[in-house]
Amino acid sequence: MKRMSGFAWCGGFFVLALNLSVQAQPVPGDLWELGRKEAARHRFSTLFPAQDVRKHLSSEEGIAQAMDWCRKTAVTKVYIETYRDGYQAERKALEHARDQFKAAGFVVSGCVTPTKVGKPSKGWTDISCYTDGPTQEKIKAIFEYTAGIFDEIMIDDFWFTDCACSECQAARTAKTVTIGGTKHPVNGDTWEDYRSELMVLLSREYVLGAARRVNPNVKLIIKYPQWYENFHTRGYDVLRQTADFDRIWVGTETRDYHDKRWGGTVQYEGYFIMRWLGGIGGAKCGGGWYDWLGTTEKTYLEQARMTVLGGARETMLFCYGGLQGSTGPGNIEALRNQIPDLLALAKEVAQREPIGLAAYKPPHSDAGKEKYVFDFVGMMGIPLVPCHEFPTNAPAAFFPVHCLKDKDFAPKLGGFLTAGRTALITDGLKAGLQGQVKLDGPNVRVLAVNGEPKSLLNLTREELDQLREPLLRPFNASFKAPNKVALFLYRDGSWVVCNFNDDAAPVELNGGRYQVGERDWLKGWR
Repeated sequence: MKRMSGFAWCGGFFVLALNLSVQAQPVPGDLWELGRKEAARHRFSTLFPAQDVRKHLSSEEGIAQAMDWCRKTAVTKVYIETYRDGYQAERKALEHARDQFKAAGFVVSGCVTPTKVGKPSKGWTDISCYTDGPTQEKIKAIFEYTAGIFDEIMIDDFWFTDCACSECQAARTAKTVTIGGTKHPVNGDTWEDYRSELMVLLSREYVLGAARRVNPNVKLIIKYPQWYENFHTRGYDVLRQTADFDRIWVGTETRDYHDKRWGGTVQYEGYFIMRWLGGIGGAKCGGGWYDWLGTTEKTYLEQARMTVLGGARETMLFCYGGLQGSTGPGNIEALRNQIPDLLALAKEVAQREPIGLAAYKPPHSDAGKEKYVFDFVGMMGIPLVPCHEFPTNAPAAFFPVHCLKDKDFAPKLGGFLTAGRTALITDGLKAGLQGQVKLDGPNVRVLAVNGEPKSLLNLTREELDQLREPLLRPFNASFKAPNKVALFLYRDGSWVVCNFNDDAAPVELNGGRYQVGERDWLKGWR
């Protein structure tokens, strides 16, 4: 084996090995023109938070500098925010910046970050108590104000509540949500039941309704956070809210796994959540959003890659002001060098169907002791196809403890296995199904999570090779590689391999041998 570079023809594949060196290189071509040309397929955008409007977009010089940065980064769309952290940007500055960017050829939308609005939550104090009537009225006013300026509004991923104050406690116990003085029944008495009903009804009346009464043409985007295991406990209802909102967005920030403050999220999560929410939202799913916090140049690029591989049609670079300092400039310089290839990747991904083990996560499902196990399984080189409905016809599937949310899961799994389909199940799910389904067949593999998903990163190459062999057989594929090397397969036989290790990884894929460099990737397109 030897390290590949450039292009090669290998076994019927067009193989491209990409070196993710972050050393300064000339930026290929004119990124602004390239970004405009490819925008219909994949677009780069950025956000100017409300404080950035005051600092960077309230002078002609600041606007000119911002436009120059955007053009150099292939950014063809900007989101200009009206509200964040208790501060509402001035209408004159917002309208002037909007008009200047539009005149310069940018697509322009608005944004709201609902932090420090009215009464603080008894949990996270940046978040609000939305049971509180005056706080509801404040939210209404913010969205009325924003809809009077912009025809599209994104809501940053703080549109939730974790409040458990006495007022919230009383409403939950009474099984009643009150919006603007009107009482609505809640079907259930758990915090999940109450918060979901509260946020759905508040969205309908005081976000969507309020904005559309001011501007009938306005479109609203709900951006879901990257912490998908806690959506339902904090009031995000991905089924009803996705149906209600015009579009949805996905937080794909994974940062550096070993960062002391921001770490603990593996890179594959950006791919998993993008695909899972994309399955729920369909054409409504717009793009992914990631930031510079807790990243190196290499881990920043990994966020970019997972977002595009996840099928995003837009990449949001959060945010303009933050990217001007700390690791931001280095991250952006590294990204600029990769933008042509990321746009080429978006083209390839858009015309191919991913295949692999259907990874079943029912909406509103509890993880128990297996939080984010999907992400760690993806890091093991097991290709996943995330889904929110039982994958009856999938040739193989991955089933963790989340599946117990599906009240009919046991008979569904029984039928799946009787049909001879292959299943990888966690030990937690096996324990939860005790006596309900026969799990000793040759088409069942049990994954020992032991209540600690991150321990899966310690599995050896030999253990993984043995585990993957029967799981990949239904896809006529074989893969041998160390841990933390992810595999992406496509219906036409194409593939992508991503090495998240700090050392080169020797891999064997479908009989071919390759050396994938540290933090590098290899693509084979049919």
